[in-house]
Order: sequence, then C-alpha cells, then structure tokens
Amino acid sequence: MNSSFWGKRLWAVIAMLSLIASLSVGCTSAKPAYDEERVLRIGMVYGSGNEANFRQAYVDAFEVTHPGLTIELVPAIYGGSYGRNAKQEEDQDIMKNLKKIMTGDNPVDVVIVSDEVLTRLVRENLVKPLDPLIQKDKFDTSGIVPAVLEGAKAIGDQHIYGLSPTFTASALFYNKKIFQEAGVEPPTDNMTWDEVFNLARRVARGEGQNRIYGISFTQWRDGLGPFNYMVSDYVAPLQLKLVDEQTGKMAVNSPQWEKVLTTISELVADKVLFGGYKGQYIEQTPTYDTDLFISGDTAMLVADYSYVGQLNDAIEYAKKNNGSSIDWDVAAFPMHPEAPETGGIKLNNLTAINNAAPNVEDAWEFVKFLNGDDYAKIRSHSGSELVARKKYIRPQGGLDYHIEAFSARKPVPPSVSDEPLLSSLELSKLFWEVEMSGETFFEQVADSQATPKEALAEWEQAGNEILAKFKKEPQGGD
Repeated sequence: MNSSFWGKRLWAVIAMLSLIASLSVGCTSAKPAYDEERVLRIGMVYGSGNEANFRQAYVDAFEVTHPGLTIELVPAIYGGSYGRNAKQEEDQDIMKNLKKIMTGDNPVDVVIVSDEVLTRLVRENLVKPLDPLIQKDKFDTSGIVPAVLEGAKAIGDQHIYGLSPTFTASALFYNKKIFQEAGVEPPTDNMTWDEVFNLARRVARGEGQNRIYGISFTQWRDGLGPFNYMVSDYVAPLQLKLVDEQTGKMAVNSPQWEKVLTTISELVADKVLFGGYKGQYIEQTPTYDTDLFISGDTAMLVADYSYVGQLNDAIEYAKKNNGSSIDWDVAAFPMHPEAPETGGIKLNNLTAINNAAPNVEDAWEFVKFLNGDDYAKIRSHSGSELVARKKYIRPQGGLDYHIEAFSARKPVPPSVSDEPLLSSLELSKLFWEVEMSGETFFEQVADSQATPKEALAEWEQAGNEILAKFKKEPQGGD
C-alpha cells in the first residue's frame, strides 16, 4: 500500500472537514441550501473517466458548502486511455472542441483554462468580463498576488476575464556554502541573467568528477542538455519566435537568436552551465546522488516551487541518517533588460464564465469561492503550486527561506505566436518537433563544431523542411 498516497488523501479530507467546520461556525462564504436542485457545469480542456483528482482540487469543497448544487464536469477533449480510435486522435482541435461545449445545446457555465487558451476565448468573445461582477459584489482582489492579477488583466487588455486561484512559479535556488567558500555574494531578486551568469563563472570550480557548476537548468545529473530548458526558461520572456505566423516559415535565423545561442553555448563549453549527460543513457531511479543541487555539484539551480518539497525531504533524510544537508535559499527568477520583471510565473488554471452560461449566478459563486480566502486556505498546503492569495503563501515544512522570490515576477504575456499551439494536438506535436530539432544544432555549437550563425541557418532549413512536409500532409496526411 502506498502510504504517501493515503497520507495525501487523509490530509485532503482533514482540510475539507476543517473548512466545513469553519464555515458552519461563522463564515458567510457557505450558501444556504437551495430550494430546488441546481446544476453547475464546468468545462475543462482535457478530461477522462476518472474525475477524482480534478474534483478534489477544484470541486469538492465548493459542492459540500453549497448543498443542493450539483457539479457536472465536461471535458472538451476526452483524454482517457481506453476506447480511443484514430478519429479521436485526430479530433484534438482545442478551440473547436471548447466551442462545442461552450456554445452547444447545453453549454457549460464555467471553464478552467490556461492563459494562452483564455486569451483566444477573449478574442473570440466567448467569456464574460468579470469586472462588473467584481464591482457589484465588492469582491476583494487587493489580497491577490500583484503579478497574478496583472497577468490576468494583461489577457483582456486590462479587463478581467478570468481569475487564477493558483499559479506555478520558478526561481533561482542557490547553495549558501558554495558562495561563502568562494567569497562571492549570493544572487538577489533584481538580477539579470547576465549578472547571474557572471556569478556562476565566479563560483564554478574543480575538474572532472569534482566539478562544481555555477548554474544548471536541470537538477538531474543524468538529464538532458540545457537546450529545451533554455527555450522554456531563458528565451520565453524575450518572446522570440520559432515560426513566423505570417509566412509559416522558421524565424530563428536572427541576431536575437544568435545572441542566445552564443551566450548559452559558451557557458556550456566553459563548464559553467551544466551541459547534460554525455554518456549512454541508462534508466535509473533518481536519488539524492543524482541530484546536482542536493549533492552540492551546482551552486545555482533554476527550478519551480515543487522543488522546495524535494529539498525538505532531503533535509529530513539527512537528519535520520546522520548525514549533512544542504544550506540553501532562493532568489527571484533572473530577468532580461528587454523584458524587466517578466518570467518564471505561469497561470494554468484561470476560472472564467462562459458568455452563453445558463447559470451565471452559480458560476460567479464558484469563481468567487475558488479565488477567495477559504479555498486559498485549503490549497496553501499544496507542494506544487502557490495560491494567489498573498496571506496564505508561507514556507513549507517550517523551513526558513525567501518565499517572496516566487511571486516577484510577472507572467510572460500570451502572444499571437502562441496561437498555432492552441489549434490541435497535431500542431502541438509539429511545433515540438520543430523546436527540438534545434537541439542537435545547439550541441554542435557547444562542441565547437559550428558557429551560432551556422547552426541557426541549419536549424532554419531543417525546421522549414518539417513545416513544408506538414503543409503537404496536414493532420498526418489524411
């Protein structure tokens, strides 16, 4: 039996019972029982026959505290493992399927979607502006993390169309001991990437198996090279395009991309940035020895909030086994001068009301509940996401670290160039293939087999060949 699984379930039950008790004692968030049975239909992009995780995360507490209201979950795309066929595999157009459940004979009332998807829904006038409802009910948004609220407003040209109860965030973890031994001041919240890379050069030392890297984009010693992390972490705030949506051709052969490849490849070549595992990959169970940061083999690590839980586990493990534990802290996600205060934060679960919602009243109650204090109190113990309500963001496990670092940046605004990724699973796979085709050419630069300009030209050609093939054989050639 998985004790960890049952432990999490137990804590979820305890948290919910605590919430119900608090609501019954004196909190006004709980609504009285309805005179008649009512239904609230919630739409999400992907779903399956097993609704337990989604319900536990978003539905159960609301349903319990609103007796007489039944919640129905409606996936736009069925993602179950059984009963799938070729037709279902092809029919993965996200927007087309969302429109079906939002404009059909029995439309959903609420949708829970990412910032990219909500941006498209706003453009197509499929969701209601929430500002009038917020003003009418005097719903307090002042307690929401400013970066989260600003990110929501950026989607709707400073109007709120969706509120995000949680957010994911990455930051810069650093090993205090390595910096102290090197006599170098550790990173701070307001540093640019170049400043952080300069710090990395100053603390990197040793050779061979004794090498201590200055920085890594991955925690795993046997992990891949930095290319895909470079695109998602370092490049994303710059909003550099892989493909020009107007011409449908690659857009990587540019001075901006050349600067990126030059910067990152030089760090890898100088062994300042961990360049990935070079030997034959052997699948193995991850351990603390294979974790570059926990084992003390990198001074800094770019990682998301969930990594705090792994560090806490490592500290407890060291205590029980009389080992030495890492002394660490965290600074805000580094930034580019061209995109100040931006990067590292993602809004994946925005709650919005369908313009065609039959049950607007309960839809708004649901949105308010998920973005209010009671829900934040429950979700504040999550180890993977942070709640949007500032007063419930606290360090995990009694640890003392700079938790404000995780909310010090703003989300990267969804851009027009993201649109192809929203269209279908087929296009998502295509763009992934185009993006990852660049890894080979990046490695050539890091190994001094090509210049950044030569590598970008080859990536441009290879990517255009992939795109041309897709144009000839769209949707797998059907």
